[in-house]
Amino acid sequence: MHKSVFSVDVEEWFHILDVPSTPAMAEWPALPSRVETSFRSMLEVFSEKKVRTTLFFLAWVVERYPHLVREAVEGGHEIASHGYAHELVYRQDRATFSADITKAKDIIEQAAGVAVKGYRAPGFSVTSETPWFFDAVAEAGYAYDSSVFPGERGHGGLPGALAVPHVVPTASGDLVEFPVSLSSMLGRPMYFFGGGYLRFFPYSLMLSKAKDVLKEGRPVVFYLHPREVDPEHPRLPMSAKRNFMTYHNLRSTMPKMRRLFDDLPMTTFGELMEKGSGAFPKAGR
Repeated sequence: MHKSVFSVDVEEWFHILDVPSTPAMAEWPALPSRVETSFRSMLEVFSEKKVRTTLFFLAWVVERYPHLVREAVEGGHEIASHGYAHELVYRQDRATFSADITKAKDIIEQAAGVAVKGYRAPGFSVTSETPWFFDAVAEAGYAYDSSVFPGERGHGGLPGALAVPHVVPTASGDLVEFPVSLSSMLGRPMYFFGGGYLRFFPYSLMLSKAKDVLKEGRPVVFYLHPREVDPEHPRLPMSAKRNFMTYHNLRSTMPKMRRLFDDLPMTTFGELMEKGSGAFPKAGR
């Protein structure tokens, strides 16, 4: 069976995108932190299940808790970047974005003591309005990216993008893209494997859809946030729809995560890139 990737966007409980109540960065240091406890609970499960994961650290978190990165390295996990300021890509210009991801890479590498090869945009927010995105990521020194949501999405989405791992040519060299894994239901492409989707769908359906993706020769890209294994974390006020997607069924996350590690073989993006990049198709620009 092909392997999947379990990834974590390592950020705080208040790093929620595109809601009016999200605090400004100047307010972040004064807010109660939950990331140490919630992330360590994930590390404990990874160790228990002998699973290696790819961890996209928000560099703002790394500045405050560099020991968490070192603990992850000691656990054998791949360290990657989630940027610094947790801003949607399409709300930045190229210069601002480039400065953010370059700063983040440097901070994380210094804390981790290892090279950071991968990047993921907050909210998978690369869109047709950010045609400079892949060039900027490669120029900043990243070897791969996992930011493309190849379908319609509330904030982000690239409908029509290649839905398989592929190579994106850039002015700074080739960049490997690992898009989010969509499957289908009722003739529509849907996502089942991360965030609110993972918590909403029954485990049996999610596992069945994952096996469908694997049969097609694609890795399944799973993702979660530490807050999703922490049902007691504080809540931000938001619309009923966003509240449901953000907070529904949090107590199901940890049991589902444990079952996934029993039922599916996992690897890291770095390993997939090393073993398969020569066979990945090349995207047109």
